[in-house]
Amino acid sequence: MRIMIETNDLSKSFGSKRQIKAVDRLNLRVYEGETFGLLGPNGAGKTTIVRLLNCIIEPTSGTATVGGNDILKQKDEVKRMTGLLAESPGLYEKLSAYEFLEFMGALYEMPDDLLKNRIDDLLRLFGLQSRASHLLEGYSRGMKQKVLIAAALIHDPPVIFLDEPTSTLDPRAALMVKDLIKDLSERASKTVFVCSHILPIVEELCDRIGIINRGKLIAVGTLDEILAKAGTNTIEEAFITLTGGTESMELLSWREQRGASGA
Repeated sequence: MRIMIETNDLSKSFGSKRQIKAVDRLNLRVYEGETFGLLGPNGAGKTTIVRLLNCIIEPTSGTATVGGNDILKQKDEVKRMTGLLAESPGLYEKLSAYEFLEFMGALYEMPDDLLKNRIDDLLRLFGLQSRASHLLEGYSRGMKQKVLIAAALIHDPPVIFLDEPTSTLDPRAALMVKDLIKDLSERASKTVFVCSHILPIVEELCDRIGIINRGKLIAVGTLDEILAKAGTNTIEEAFITLTGGTESMELLSWREQRGASGA
């Protein structure tokens, strides 16, 4: 099976004396057509890993390849074959949804005819055709998230990074995104790298799961393998056990939030 993402002692430190280790000697392989989920407490290093693998920042040491392209030596090639939904993405709100997707496609030098068809398809997929010409500043948070996911898919990349893909979405839209992620992997053979703090999403969607804590990858495998390693029956219990107990409970806050929203 082809390796699409591979890291070799990938590390990133911050601070004047490099004393803050956001990512600490990460060794990981993600395969073609796989949906891989990365879990970790806030500040564990998840977003830093995504930024490293998309050539947004450079590692302090170690290296990685995406689709066989080195993140240090072949940055343009890496960026062409990846789509990214960032945790805190930028959005040009004075553009319409159509104009924003057109702009994103132009960055990848997509032919005009192909770009137009792709935009139409994505707007239809996300139910945004009737709002295509409306400025993004008038969109709800959930609608903006849909546009940003569409932007990550605009150039049909083989590797897709989704950092908290269902955040800000209502339950119906979140379900649609989950179905889309399944289709990307199962039908389109895309490699999908998902970061999320919502455990059921990772449990439902991902072929394998990695758990990171304080910059270190402490467990990786299928759900059954993770549960066996932790000696627990649920992913919630496994997460708490592997990351050190109650200090990780904030990851489970989605339960309280969901309960409150349904009250």
